[in-house]
Amino acid sequence: MDQNAVFAMKFAKVFPLLIAKAERKGRTREEVYEVTAWLTGYSADDLDRFLQSDLTYGDFFRHAPCPNERRRLIKGSVCGVRVETIQDPLMQEIRYLDKLVDELAKGKAMDKILRQ
Repeated sequence: MDQNAVFAMKFAKVFPLLIAKAERKGRTREEVYEVTAWLTGYSADDLDRFLQSDLTYGDFFRHAPCPNERRRLIKGSVCGVRVETIQDPLMQEIRYLDKLVDELAKGKAMDKILRQ
């Protein structure tokens, strides 16, 4: 799938898939919200509102109110691609969230996921 197609996908379609992935591995919706809020600065109320809107996934990241400075500490592979080497800044932001949810699903402790 090309990057523009990913950017144009609806947040309300993608985000529930991330939640489902975490829940299949025994994690919670609230934990997915927590890592998303940590990464982007959005509140849980914001996320709930976006789930009822036509917001695109690209715009979700483009308009993040307070991207966490510590997100640059996120390293590792998602779909065989190292997140720290992704050249497109928007795609890198998307893959940061993918990586955080992967870490949740693998049972990593929240303080480690949030780079504390």
